[in-house]
Amino acid sequence: MTPKHKLIKKSRLMMTQKTTKRLLLVVLAAILTIIIIPKGGFVPDYYRPGDIASRDIKTPRGFLVPEPALTEKKKQDAAQAIVPVYDYDPRPSKNVAQSFSDLLSQLNAELHRHQEVSDALKGKDVAARAELKAPTAAEATVEAGVMPLPPVDAQAILGVELSDEQLAALRRLAADDEQIQRFSREIRRGLNHKFVGNLELFQSNWHGSITVRDLAAEKELTIDDKQSVFGLNDVLADLREKIFGEQAISADAAQVVSVVQKLVRPNLTFNQSETEARKRAASEAVLPVLLQVKRGEMIVREGERVTAEQIRKLHALQSSADGFKMARSAAGLMLSILLLFYVVHRFAKANIRKYHPEQRDLIFLMAVFIGLFAIAKVGIFISTALQSAFPYIDSACYYYLLPFAAGAMLVRIVLNSEVAYVFSLLLALLLGLLFGNNLFISLYVLVGSVTAAHWVRHSQARSNLYRAGWYLALVNMVMVLAIYALSDNAFNEQVLYRLGFTFVGAFGCAMVVNGTIPLVESLFKYTTDFKLMELANMNTPILRELMVQAPGTYHHSIVVGNLVENAAEAIGANPLMARVAAYYHDIGKIKKPLYFAEKMQPSENRHDKLAPSMSALILISHVKDGVELAKEHKLGHDLIEIIRQHHGTALIKFFYDKAQQREKDGQVNEQDYRYPGPKPQTREAALIMLADAVEAAGRTLSDPTPARIQGMVQKIINNIFIDGQLDECELTLKDLHEIAKSFNRILSGIFHQRIEYPEPAYKERDKDAKRTQNDDLHRESTAESRHQDNGSQKGSQDDLKRLGMS
Repeated sequence: MTPKHKLIKKSRLMMTQKTTKRLLLVVLAAILTIIIIPKGGFVPDYYRPGDIASRDIKTPRGFLVPEPALTEKKKQDAAQAIVPVYDYDPRPSKNVAQSFSDLLSQLNAELHRHQEVSDALKGKDVAARAELKAPTAAEATVEAGVMPLPPVDAQAILGVELSDEQLAALRRLAADDEQIQRFSREIRRGLNHKFVGNLELFQSNWHGSITVRDLAAEKELTIDDKQSVFGLNDVLADLREKIFGEQAISADAAQVVSVVQKLVRPNLTFNQSETEARKRAASEAVLPVLLQVKRGEMIVREGERVTAEQIRKLHALQSSADGFKMARSAAGLMLSILLLFYVVHRFAKANIRKYHPEQRDLIFLMAVFIGLFAIAKVGIFISTALQSAFPYIDSACYYYLLPFAAGAMLVRIVLNSEVAYVFSLLLALLLGLLFGNNLFISLYVLVGSVTAAHWVRHSQARSNLYRAGWYLALVNMVMVLAIYALSDNAFNEQVLYRLGFTFVGAFGCAMVVNGTIPLVESLFKYTTDFKLMELANMNTPILRELMVQAPGTYHHSIVVGNLVENAAEAIGANPLMARVAAYYHDIGKIKKPLYFAEKMQPSENRHDKLAPSMSALILISHVKDGVELAKEHKLGHDLIEIIRQHHGTALIKFFYDKAQQREKDGQVNEQDYRYPGPKPQTREAALIMLADAVEAAGRTLSDPTPARIQGMVQKIINNIFIDGQLDECELTLKDLHEIAKSFNRILSGIFHQRIEYPEPAYKERDKDAKRTQNDDLHRESTAESRHQDNGSQKGSQDDLKRLGMS
């Protein structure tokens, strides 16, 4: 397969994994939405007032009950609060005042013209004029030398019919210039007031204020003083008094006022249609009066007579479970869950170094989420039933028995602390939604989950779970007291119930985790610390076979286990995982033990009869054989990956150089002499790679002084680092320094200088060895094997051979 085809295949695989992860997210959000959305259950709707309730009915969710009577009363109050609306239009009154002023001015001008004509004719001969025909007014005006004017049409100016008496009174009023000015001033002042047609009716309907719409200014104002509004008759009487004074009772005054009365109309009029419209709008704007029924409230108890109010609550409970509303709520909740999971996952993946869940991890997390929510949902129903059996215990007290923290404990044991923290955060937020948007439950779950996850780290014994349960109980009990203080509830016997259930629930989490771990290991193929402790037993079938078939490799694996365990503790990796993986990293050598240095006899080297390429294939095959044996014995995914990665893509330099020497004219493909990889992906795999090479090279030292050991360790780590084998793991330069220090300390202890005993001591030791030969056969054979191995390693060429074969 060409590199291009490999790249295309890898790209397709990544796209498939992304699609699968998104599908898992949608499925998880849908399942959690189904669990979280509250269900009303069967609500009887056949009750009538006076019927006997057949069972207890408690609200599964909060809802609102409409109160028609209170709503109607509130609407009536709102309508009555609307004050009457009056329209105020001062323009007609101003027009009347202006018309009177124009009429009086024209009548006054006409009188002055007549006076001028009269004065002009006084000096002419009266007799002569008597003989002539009497001239008309127009002729007299022309004769007198004055331009004629048309007569004043008073009715046209005022727009009403006038009697002769009224017209005469107006002419007499216009004869006095001072009277004209007074009349114009007073009529403008008088008609500028706000006045109605019937003052008594207006005052009888007065309720403290009115709204006045000024039609001319197009604005509204509120009048609170009814004395500022006058009646039409009062305005006319006031005009009569102000204009005519002492002559107010004269005939002319009566005639003039009667003309004004014909023209003037009330400028403030009641707008009934607008008032009614505003009352209707105010009534319609009133929101229905709703009675809040809280979640968990008992609507009716078994054996009680059902009242009309309870029936109204039952109907409201039914209507609150409307299909459209439920679907809309479910869609909103599902969208919220999708966004929450996606945003938190993307943020954690980009910013948290150890947060890299694979597809298998996501499926496991999905299963834990669904399991916990199912348990919580069932627990809610059971707590409701228990309250009916034990009414003196609040149903909320039973919530603290639920194993909320078990999920975080499982995730921490199976994966790591970073994933456990993200899991705890999401779980706490969503459980708060499940329990009716309860922030206190979210805080309780978050604190408890993080605490439990912290205390189960690197658990190498099942008793550690119960130790974590003890600390979880203490923290959760303090949290219960804090929540109770925050809620402003009185400290009563309910607090004691909560504390007791919290204590029991914490140890219940430990029991749930203890029973669930084997199931998780079996279903998801995880290798937990508990499984590692079982695999660390040296009597497992595969290790016993390794001890029999390749005792040198067995001893080598034990030494490598000691090296990586101490190094893992120094850099903060998983010491148990590193040690157990070291025990099994070379189990592939069981199939061809005679081709590896640990099993070879000094006089026989099977590689001498093989081509270098064939020897390299045999060495490389032990990785593949080890993976197959690990799968056969169900060692777990993590150990299988370490077996596959513990040589990375390292070069088998001895046989590569040998091939180059044979093929002097030809080209040797370096890839044929490299392990297939992949390179170490975890710190534990990298530690085994380093310890494997260091331990093998340490056997070749003729004089293993601390200085030589240190130089050898430094050289091997540098070579592996330069070769790029550590590029894909998370080891830092500081970690490499700590690893080198740890290797130096352990190897110096293994290869320490021994005291050379005198001859008698050797003889005595030989006698003791013969006496205890039957009791210590295994120890003797191991020492002999080590002696043979040390004897077979000669010179730098043997060093290379050992490095290439380990």
